Order: sequence, then structure tokens, then C-alpha cells
Amino acid sequence: MSESTFMGVDREKIDWCPTIDYSKCNDCMDCVEFCPHQVFEVREDQTPKLIVKNPNNCVVFCRACSKTCGLDALSFPDKTETTKKIKATRKAEKAKKEAGE
Repeated sequence: MSESTFMGVDREKIDWCPTIDYSKCNDCMDCVEFCPHQVFEVREDQTPKLIVKNPNNCVVFCRACSKTCGLDALSFPDKTETTKKIKATRKAEKAKKEAGE
């Protein structure tokens, strides 16, 4: 994993990783070859072959793997909504800390 926090929020609390549309994916594995963070896993003997094994390894707001996919089989959460959730989480954690919890 590259970072354990993002914008002061634990990475595990941030919903940011690719979703695979298996109706579009042709198992070319370009995304796997491109991503240096071991987000994906290839299971040669199973269907589907490609899974998102380590979602928290995905760098928040990175979408580079989806740009390698000519079939648009990878999608990500909405960046604006994710930013709002991160800010709300950070604000709630700050308030909790200030309250001594």
C-alpha cells in the first residue's frame, strides 16, 4: 500500500477503487500490468479471472488503470462525492478528538 492516510483520513475509510464491469472486460490484463500497487489479482483458473483484491492499495483519485482499458470496463466512484465524504469524515474525527473521545 502506498499511503495509510489521505487528506488526514485513514485510507480504509475512503471508498476509492476500481469496479470491473465484467460484461465489458475481455481479460486483456492491461490494467494489471499498468498498476504498480497490486490492486488487482489474476486468478487463471477461475471466472472471472480479474478481481480487485486490494482496494485500499488504490491511490485515492488515481484512475490511470481505467485509461489503459480501451473497453471502459473499469469505473471509479464519483470524485466530487468522495471528496465530500473525506471532508465530512475529517471534520467528524476532529470534533470527536476535540470532545476527548
